[in-house]
Amino acid sequence: MSREKPHNARTSRTSFRDLQLQIEDLRQKRDELNKKTKEYINGLQEIEIEITNSLKIAKQKYKKKRDYWNNKVKQLKEKKIEYITLFDNFIEDKKSLQKSEKNTKDNKQILSMKQIERKIDNLERIIETEKLDIAEENAIIDKIRELAAMKHEFLSEEKNNDLFKIERKIEIVKINLNKIYEQLNKWSDKSQENHTKMLEEFQNVDKLKEDKKKLEEELIENKKTADRYHEQYLKVMNQRKKNYKGKKPYGPSKKPTRNFNQFIKKNEMMEKLRQDKLATALEKQKAGKKLNLFEARLILERSKE
Repeated sequence: MSREKPHNARTSRTSFRDLQLQIEDLRQKRDELNKKTKEYINGLQEIEIEITNSLKIAKQKYKKKRDYWNNKVKQLKEKKIEYITLFDNFIEDKKSLQKSEKNTKDNKQILSMKQIERKIDNLERIIETEKLDIAEENAIIDKIRELAAMKHEFLSEEKNNDLFKIERKIEIVKINLNKIYEQLNKWSDKSQENHTKMLEEFQNVDKLKEDKKKLEEELIENKKTADRYHEQYLKVMNQRKKNYKGKKPYGPSKKPTRNFNQFIKKNEMMEKLRQDKLATALEKQKAGKKLNLFEARLILERSKE
């Protein structure tokens, strides 16, 4: 009988060490996974910040600028329609005037003015190409002056002519339309530029949401694995407590028992803290307040229990 006691003591010490090794191994694995869980949560928070910033830039910066230029383009297009209508009306007025003035004195004057211009050109060419004495050259110059005076008179009369006035209006409308088309191109380019940048930000948000979803899936799997190790850890702890309650597997030393009691006390404190945080989370949920990720997870775990 006395031989069995040392053998039982050695077996007891060996079993206790095995359990202690299991406990340390499970605790280490669980803690490593819990550390990784924190890293996942930090990563998710960073992604949320990036998503918020990208949405803010897209909506408050690029969308506002795009809408501003779109509104400018819209107003300018309305102005363009007004000028096109005005241009068409002037063209119709011109056609009517041309039809009514056909074969009239004014048309004859315009024809005469063209003849005067040709005569002036011919006389100037004679001066440039032919050898003339001073008297001949002065006579030609006097003739050119006379024809120029006639041309000036015709032009003065033409300025008061309705057809001339319409043609001037048409020219002014053309100039304004060209400016409008040029401005439309510039403003449309600005609108498109901001629209493209806005879409890039939204595409970045979509990518970040995909990254967030993958990270959440990894977080859930990591949490499940950590929970399994924690359950095994508690199971082995309970087994050690049950097998060696009141015993001294390492002889007179009381250190393992003291460490175990400290662990139990720590677990009880952690569980109480968890319950307090769960109660706070439930109150926030009931009040319609926003939950953080840890509070949401506590409520989710409670619903699964």
